[in-house]
Amino acid sequence: MANERHGLTRREVIAASAALGGVAWLLRGTVGPDSAQAVGAPPPGLPGGIEPYQQVYENWAGEIRTDQLWTCAPSTPQEVAGLADWARAAGWRLRAQGHRHGWAPLTVADGTPASARVLLVDTTRHLTGISLVDASTVRVQTGASMETLLAFLAGHGLGVAACPAPGDLTVGGVLAIGGHGTAVPAVGETLQPGHGQGSLSNQVTSLTAVVADGTTGRYVLRTFDRSEADSAAFLVHLGRAFLTEVELRVGADQNLRCVSRLDIPATELFAPPGSSGGRTLADFVARDGRAEAIWFAYTSHPWLKTWRITPDKPFVARRVTEPYNYPFSDNIPEPVALLAGQLIGGSWGLAPVFGQLQYLVAKVGLTGDLTDVLLSGGLLRDLLSGDTLTHLLADGLRSDLWGSSRNLLQYVRPTTLRVTANGYAVLTRRADLQWVVSRFTAYYQQLLTEYQGRGEFPMNGAVEIRVTGLDDPAASGVPGARPPLLSALRPRADRPEWDTAVWLDILSFPGTPGLHRFCRELEQFLLRTFDGTRAGLRVEWSKGWAYTDEAAWADPDILGRVIPDSLRAGGGPGWDEAVAVLDRHDPHRVFGNPFLDTVLR
Repeated sequence: MANERHGLTRREVIAASAALGGVAWLLRGTVGPDSAQAVGAPPPGLPGGIEPYQQVYENWAGEIRTDQLWTCAPSTPQEVAGLADWARAAGWRLRAQGHRHGWAPLTVADGTPASARVLLVDTTRHLTGISLVDASTVRVQTGASMETLLAFLAGHGLGVAACPAPGDLTVGGVLAIGGHGTAVPAVGETLQPGHGQGSLSNQVTSLTAVVADGTTGRYVLRTFDRSEADSAAFLVHLGRAFLTEVELRVGADQNLRCVSRLDIPATELFAPPGSSGGRTLADFVARDGRAEAIWFAYTSHPWLKTWRITPDKPFVARRVTEPYNYPFSDNIPEPVALLAGQLIGGSWGLAPVFGQLQYLVAKVGLTGDLTDVLLSGGLLRDLLSGDTLTHLLADGLRSDLWGSSRNLLQYVRPTTLRVTANGYAVLTRRADLQWVVSRFTAYYQQLLTEYQGRGEFPMNGAVEIRVTGLDDPAASGVPGARPPLLSALRPRADRPEWDTAVWLDILSFPGTPGLHRFCRELEQFLLRTFDGTRAGLRVEWSKGWAYTDEAAWADPDILGRVIPDSLRAGGGPGWDEAVAVLDRHDPHRVFGNPFLDTVLR
């Protein structure tokens, strides 16, 4: 009945289902080597005990989808070393595969054929062990999920200061790209032992990697202490290495209070520095230290979330005992699904309505305020039926939550909308945080208005802004530790005053007309504006960058010059050392792919 009421075609229903995500993309049937459905012959001469099967690789947003590729799931780290020896001799390459919750082609490229000599190595089935080393260190294999790791830590009264919001990420995947959350010290806050506010990679105290032995040439497991110089290249390696296990420094768990608000207009929250009123993003970061702004396209009021360390439950806050506390976002309401289907089915001009719908759903789900719904009209009024509002209100209000860190830091399920995203980190002084935000948001709004004036709607998702500290190696607690060489959060020796990173992302459905051109214009603006004078720009490895008008990860100048130079700037160790170390420990580039061959050269 719902499909008939809104006139959805079969194509639009299928598109909406894809946009909604869920776990179906991870549950595609596997094909054994002896199946009639197998494509080509299995890899010859695999080590004993390794059972290959074929499986389509598809990433989070569906932008990368391959033929059925040969895949295996080793039971032990030693089997990974044996696979590397086999791959070197057979002329194959190994690609670690986790939950595929990423965007960039760091694992495999879109359209990789079944005939490619690449073997995916699924770490999520067996390489998932977790144990405590001592009261401040956890040992974890790289196939364990972040959700499992944080639950384990919470059970021992431990936690982290910040982490990525999704739980369906492997620890290895997060480390490979320098995954982060949102956290800087609030004014007057003393950072507690074990709680770094940069990337998770910076919390590593030791790591075990599969490397080529310099004497025998065979691949072996080798453990690197964080004090060893070479470890700095492995901490963020983009898939150019294979880590099987790490030890992470952690700290005593902290209770947090997360407050959401939608009453501050973007013109005030993102105003230029010096604006009065005390309600800019920089003001909230100063007060709470942890903040995220989500600004739906074509709307006026962002969803601002702030987290504050709060040992005891405030009377008005709602206690939460599990993660994922925004059901209106994780379990997509039917109206959002229907309108998403219309968009992906070709009605891209509905993007402003879609943005308004997402905002209204969030407002009702968070606060129970129906004022804007009652004032809306036309399609929005039709979509927000009584049943939808009843369901949103039945979940209970979510604007003021309190609980242990894990339950408030993880809030994105696999069932959320599957959008693509670009990503950048702007390194700057804490005092210039608001300047960075205001310049970015003003240009984004200008660009959005220009495209809309031409009848183009490349954006149908949200802007997301987070703020973190940089990778201070002292947070690892290891004397002589160095920051991760390829981390976007590595400090610049020539800019010691740059102590903060502002993370900028824009989200939209894959395939939206004009999206790549829009992202290219925005990227070029960011490069011009944050050129190293007052702030510097680096890419967020897991997301979209190096745009041409037609594609991401495709601009040769950005790939070959801009990105390497962003990690060379400031002198000292950086890009070139990292590439040399990774090449020395894997001279045959067993752990690589054609895209990484181009980028890391």
